[in-house]
Amino acid sequence: MSAMQVRAGSVDLLTSPPDVMRPLKRVPAPSGICPQPRKTRNAPARMQEKRNPLPSSPENLERGRQLYYKDARPTECKLCHGIHGNGNGRLAPGLDPAPRNFTCSELMKTISDGQLFWIITHGSRGTAMPSHKGTLTETEIWQLIHFIRGFAE
Repeated sequence: MSAMQVRAGSVDLLTSPPDVMRPLKRVPAPSGICPQPRKTRNAPARMQEKRNPLPSSPENLERGRQLYYKDARPTECKLCHGIHGNGNGRLAPGLDPAPRNFTCSELMKTISDGQLFWIITHGSRGTAMPSHKGTLTETEIWQLIHFIRGFAE
């Protein structure tokens, strides 16, 4: 399975046979680099300025955690971004560019809530980041953003 197959959506990460889902050769992914060089498409200006409208409450953080580790569809975030948010997930070694390293506070402070919302909603062309439009509600995306931001603290 190539990174292009993952990007193109030809592998169902939830129901694929175990041999498709097994980790590739275990080598550290370059995603642990901080900050990561990236040319991600920018969200429209109106989205760039948007701030998370939800409070960073224990309930919102818990729901964000559930989405990150288990409930997000088409795939849970941890598979690519890793259980520690450093971009070293199970699928990361086969992806180019590497998944975003959420633990890099230097980088994360430069990414607006609106930009994160836009990427989670629409995906990121040229990467394996899928669109979650129609699979996550706006509230769930904002909850996920609260949780993701916690990796850089």
